[in-house]
Amino acid sequence: MSERDSPASLRLAVVGPTHPHRGGVASHTTQLCHELAEAGHDVTLVSWTHLYPSMLYPGEQAVPGGAPDVTPFPNTVRSLSWARPDTWVRAGRSLRDVDAILVIHVIPQVVPAHLALLRAAGAGPESIVIAHNVLPHEPRPGDRQFMEALFRRVDSVVVHSDSQAKLAAEMGAAHVRELDLPPHLPGGPREKHVDSTGPTRLLALGIVRDYKGVDLLLDAMLDVPEVCLTIAGEMWGDSGRRVKELAADPRLAGRVEVHSGYVPADRIAGLLARHDVLTLTYRHATASQNVLLARLHGLPVLATHVGTFGGQVRDGVDGLLVPPNDRAALVDALRRLSDRAYAGQLRSAVRPPDLSGPWAHYVGGIEALASTDSEALADHDDAPGEAPVGPLERGRTRAKELLTTMRLRPRRQLTLRPTDFPEWVRASDVLALDDDALDAQSLARELGLPRCSDAVSAWAALGAVAAILRIRDDGQRGAVIVDESGTRSPFSRWVRELGFAAVELEVTGRRSSVEVLDVDTASLDVIARLHPADCGAEDVDHVVSQASWALRTGGLLIMTLPVGEDDPQWAISPADIRGILARADDLGLVLVGDVDGDITERIRSASASAREVRAAQPDQGDSGANPAYGILRLTFRRR
Repeated sequence: MSERDSPASLRLAVVGPTHPHRGGVASHTTQLCHELAEAGHDVTLVSWTHLYPSMLYPGEQAVPGGAPDVTPFPNTVRSLSWARPDTWVRAGRSLRDVDAILVIHVIPQVVPAHLALLRAAGAGPESIVIAHNVLPHEPRPGDRQFMEALFRRVDSVVVHSDSQAKLAAEMGAAHVRELDLPPHLPGGPREKHVDSTGPTRLLALGIVRDYKGVDLLLDAMLDVPEVCLTIAGEMWGDSGRRVKELAADPRLAGRVEVHSGYVPADRIAGLLARHDVLTLTYRHATASQNVLLARLHGLPVLATHVGTFGGQVRDGVDGLLVPPNDRAALVDALRRLSDRAYAGQLRSAVRPPDLSGPWAHYVGGIEALASTDSEALADHDDAPGEAPVGPLERGRTRAKELLTTMRLRPRRQLTLRPTDFPEWVRASDVLALDDDALDAQSLARELGLPRCSDAVSAWAALGAVAAILRIRDDGQRGAVIVDESGTRSPFSRWVRELGFAAVELEVTGRRSSVEVLDVDTASLDVIARLHPADCGAEDVDHVVSQASWALRTGGLLIMTLPVGEDDPQWAISPADIRGILARADDLGLVLVGDVDGDITERIRSASASAREVRAAQPDQGDSGANPAYGILRLTFRRR
């Protein structure tokens, strides 16, 4: 007899979010279903096509790009919609024959849907609420009343900390079971730690909300110049805007990088490997996976003594604990971490977490609750109440409007194929002769592209267009393109003529006077930065770093740089190019068209050719070809 046919196996329905919904709760729900099925139970995951009301969730609900954070559960039915009460009732009626219904609770505003589903399921199944937060971190009027109504209706409530157990009991839950939150960690296997001789590298990972205290960390950093910080996560409403403002403080210049947007699972391991300490400076918390995530990847943690952090971090051994909202203590902890030897000592003491034992305990607790013999509960007379009335369409920001526009396909006017471009139009190349620019300008006219009066700009844009058609075109002109090249470049006009949608904005710029497109991580196919007037050597590292976050796997960064040796304050030397290529490779950007590292050799060859031309035309003086100056076009592809 198989485990599934055993009399001890249960028919279980788990009601909660899963892929493509994002976040830790969706990952936990999905992993819970896998673990219950592995234990021999017949499990159905009943999920949502539309879960959160948009007015209550000021962010993207789906995982960008569609790649799941954890393996999807095969027996998943996506039959529920926040905006369709009839789906709540139909789903409940379909679950009348199961042994237990496990409701994954996220926010109180979804309680009416859960109550309707449980009422429709009748009194037969055991009803268990798994409450990740009994009350939300940012409370709203009516939250407590919603939760009290839910707790009165269900048989059992599962929580993940002692404080949450007490709160559930205070709100009328008859049977509360506290179970430690088991690990459901995205990010894949640990990568080798990237050593650095610079300042201690701190990381704040995940959605930026007020209770997570990233603003407190930035404020404390003003007193500790020996540390730097990367903030990687979606910026949530006013909290996200405040963090961006604080990060732009001149006193933090060069020490804070903000990567706004969801961090896909396949980027997490590499991100953690490039940092020294994970920061969790929360104002308050219940339970979190981030300490376990840090331990899995070998990082010590700087955390406040809230929620479960105190029991997960060994203060002074594999991390530091400070009181919440205590600036002086936080400053002192940062000063200790600024000593790289001390930070390394903490890292050496980090032990990997147990990934299987906690799940065995958790599943055992669920099994005990689901198989409890109890009297059927009669229907209560309390009505679930009406769902809050409000606009169902979210007011989009300028950036989101533009991202939507990028996905609208303009009418295609010109058909070109990759084979229409000769081999001398390279993805990565150097321009040192006027004749090469004129040849590119002439070819663009022959191909039927709109006229461009600037030959150098035509050369820069032609190689970019050819690279997109050769590498990133799906045949449907579906690539999402952002052009940062400015009005002199014909690039946007040319790609629109071919049927692509291009938006002319900045993703990688950092000047406050520039409108910067706030995009999700791994959401763009192409970023073009061609012959911008203000792109000097000091901008390159920032451009490459930002693009590495914004580009999808396989996406292209195409940029042009002034290269030369006579004016190092403005142009980049050939020696600097090697550093740029190495930095880009570290960030997952591989140079396209660099055969056996021949970019620097082509720079030298172009410079030599320019010298020969100048020697043959001495009467032209400084107006002739300049051997010490050229334009370099680099095309990188995101791994």
